[in-house]
Amino acid sequence: MSVFEIGMLLCFGFAWPLSIYKSIKSKSIKGKSLIFMYVVVLGYIFGIIHKFMYNKDFVIALYMLNALMVSVDIVLYYRNKQLLKSEKTV
Repeated sequence: MSVFEIGMLLCFGFAWPLSIYKSIKSKSIKGKSLIFMYVVVLGYIFGIIHKFMYNKDFVIALYMLNALMVSVDIVLYYRNKQLLKSEKTV
């Protein structure tokens, strides 16, 4: 376990709820990059795998929480994209 790894995950972890809030409130995909979010989730998955294979500690929970938050933002991206699409057809 590294205090720097924990710090990194906490900093990123504080950013995702703000992004989720923005996605819910704005109902827009403006400023969002789907590819970026998928790459971030993949990075967290790699971190989780590493923790399971080499260094099982509580930090794995931070990786999982962050991956979950990014996944929620991805779902909101698709929801917002669908909302925008339905607005254009009305």
